[in-house]
Amino acid sequence: MADPVVAKSLTRSERLDRLPFTRKHGRLLVGSGIGWALDAMDVGLISFVMAALAAQWKLDATTLSWIGSIGFVGMAIGASLGGLLADRIGRRQVFALTLLVYGVATGASALATSVAALIVLRFVVGIGLGAELPVASTLVSEYAPRAIRGRVVVALEAFWAIGWILAALIGYLVVPSGADGWRWALAVGIVPTVYAAVIRWSLPESVRFLESKGRTAQAESAVRGFEQAAGVEPVPSPDASPATAAATDSIWSPAYRTRTTALWAVWFCINLSYYGAFIWIPTLLVQRGFPLVRSFEFTLIITLAQLPGYAVAAWLIEKWGRRLTLAVFLAGSAIAAAAFGFASTETLIIVTGCALSFFNLGAWGALYAVGPELYPTAVRGKGTGAAAAFGRIASMIAPLSVPLLLAAGGMVLVFGVFGVAFLLAAGAALFLPEHAGRALES
Repeated sequence: MADPVVAKSLTRSERLDRLPFTRKHGRLLVGSGIGWALDAMDVGLISFVMAALAAQWKLDATTLSWIGSIGFVGMAIGASLGGLLADRIGRRQVFALTLLVYGVATGASALATSVAALIVLRFVVGIGLGAELPVASTLVSEYAPRAIRGRVVVALEAFWAIGWILAALIGYLVVPSGADGWRWALAVGIVPTVYAAVIRWSLPESVRFLESKGRTAQAESAVRGFEQAAGVEPVPSPDASPATAAATDSIWSPAYRTRTTALWAVWFCINLSYYGAFIWIPTLLVQRGFPLVRSFEFTLIITLAQLPGYAVAAWLIEKWGRRLTLAVFLAGSAIAAAAFGFASTETLIIVTGCALSFFNLGAWGALYAVGPELYPTAVRGKGTGAAAAFGRIASMIAPLSVPLLLAAGGMVLVFGVFGVAFLLAAGAALFLPEHAGRALES
């Protein structure tokens, strides 16, 4: 039994860190994860919609590139705003608001009658989506027990694979069903608006955020709820005065400058390669002569490989640590991308595509686990949001660059460039500090 004198000195964050994983943690993970999966479904659907619109609206590659890229312009803005708002008004409120914004805009996209209208709505969708992802990972990270925090955040990221698989299924079954198939596919995006209506009441607010705003009674209540779920006797915590961000609590201060630079580099390179590849794969396969339905079938199979990628990353992240796991999966992504560029048969396309999906999404899981651990509470949302926003610049560039690279050197050049970007990201990951097993900074 813990020494009562020691127990009395535990902060609320320490009390959360000592708990086992409970059903209450599970509800937080699933509640956040469903929003994450819906986000992924939306991003994934646009790749299938692009392939359908290319045939139905007779769109050229440049126009398709803008449809694919404009959402990432919104995501860059959303990631910055979402992180800042999460540090000011709370993780939970921002999470619910962003789900509502992108859900309504996605549903409205189904009614678009012109390219211009679709592009505008995709921009709004991006704002909501970009703000939600770093906020959800920060909230889950702040509640997860220290011993398995990395694994829990990777499990959250795994919901992305579920969403993308749903997108692939909808793309395969619904989009080719008729002239309005793509509209029905996008209409599914209205689901998040229903989810957003209940999300604010089903998820707890961050204890660290509540303490930083002086709302200690609410913070205490939240911690006691998790302790009760674990069958752990609550102990009183000292009530510190509301935290204020010190001058050194800047993501570019000397203490954080190197890790911020490395994190931004990883985010940029992984976004460039991931979105450049996966937004275009269905369309590229059609351009290589495969029927639309066959192209979507290949994409569905490739997408399924995301789940084991997350599972292996979740296991390794507590065994190897965050930094090594991230670097290895990024290096594997580089090799797989280069191999996919040379793939010339159906078997090779599926095998190399599955390898790319496995390693790339495992890397994403590790990256989302790393981000919230790098900064103190006062700038945690800002730090993760700013890195995501910088990465979204690459997301904008990637879909636009594919037609240019194809014209210059075909699939080999396209995926060769993506492979090099993955290698650069792997190198940058080695400059990140290792925080496995350590408490989050207050």
